[in-house]
Amino acid sequence: MPTDVRAKILEEATRLFAARGFEGTSVQAIAEAVGVRKPSLLYHFKSKEELRQAVLDELLARWNEVLPELLMAAAEVDRFDGVLDAMADFFLEDPDRARLLVRETLDRPEDVRQRLERYVRPWVDVALSQLSKAQREGHVQSKADLPAYVVHLVQLVVGSIAVMDTLVALLPEDAGDRRQRLRAEMRRMARAGLFASRPKNYEVAAE
Repeated sequence: MPTDVRAKILEEATRLFAARGFEGTSVQAIAEAVGVRKPSLLYHFKSKEELRQAVLDELLARWNEVLPELLMAAAEVDRFDGVLDAMADFFLEDPDRARLLVRETLDRPEDVRQRLERYVRPWVDVALSQLSKAQREGHVQSKADLPAYVVHLVQLVVGSIAVMDTLVALLPEDAGDRRQRLRAEMRRMARAGLFASRPKNYEVAAE
């Protein structure tokens, strides 16, 4: 079905753009990865630039759909770890999402900035609302700059996951599940930089 082909094109384009960059990826390479001829790909997307736009819109639109709902659900039961895990899971499900965002942020910062304003701002506002409430109640450090904290949290999650599969090589080979160790430490760092102490009304995952 045409919709299946279009979805496959977006999937393979995401993977190749993340691995090689936009300039290093040809339309022909994407077509071959999908298993279609180049004219068939260009039937769905008139140019490589149009495909790039669609890949980014698809990625950020899905982020915008999934995360606010998860953040609200997590906030209802006051689970900070649930909020952080929801964001991490989105990128761990497909690390190419994180790699693509990092590449595009470096290569086309203004374009990405505009997309973040359009797609990511809604869930950031949800997170800030919940964190501000926690700060007023004394759970969050009073000196914490919450908007800056959220930006750093996004940077921590996206940046860490983008390079995680490479940097696990720095851990001892007998370190168990090295990816999970890095994820657990990311959670600890995020929590330690936010809360004044272990929050009474904020459940956290078992250590």
